[in-house]
Amino acid sequence: MTTRTLYLFGSAAPPVFDVAKVISMAQADEWDVCLGLTPSAARWLHETLDDLADLTGHPVRSEYKAPGEPDVWPEADVILFAPATFNSINSWALGMTSSFVVGVVAEGIGKGIPTVTMPCVNAAYATHRQFDRSIAELREQGITVLYGEGGFMPNAPGTGTPQAYPWGAAVAYARELVGRA
Repeated sequence: MTTRTLYLFGSAAPPVFDVAKVISMAQADEWDVCLGLTPSAARWLHETLDDLADLTGHPVRSEYKAPGEPDVWPEADVILFAPATFNSINSWALGMTSSFVVGVVAEGIGKGIPTVTMPCVNAAYATHRQFDRSIAELREQGITVLYGEGGFMPNAPGTGTPQAYPWGAAVAYARELVGRA
């Protein structure tokens, strides 16, 4: 019986195309998975959104609900935001919540929801000073950021291998966070 709820959020980076495998991996570990995507990631996956909703048993969300509408997801026990792009990481750290998933993780800080994120940026983006500041800010606010040794390591622009994205480490850390709560 599934008793834990994982919010799996993703940005528009190539590893997001493996999200169905990640959902299945989490479900095999008895997670109830709710999938949220940035608007760009939802556009990338538009042909599979119905299948992903069937797989999770919940609607895939990429937009805020209207005021007064009921929430269609159960409450999260943990949030995993991966892949998280340069834009998503910086927006989140700066409190700029124009996208649904960034709004949920920003609010999750105040709600005390255990959250882990794993960026997916190339080395050119990683050299921008704001990126390091944003990673530090999120960590200071209690977010587990799997970046660097043991997490995501940036690659040169155009040389990434999405299949090498360390999804297993991200899901395992989400499991560990719930164990601590």
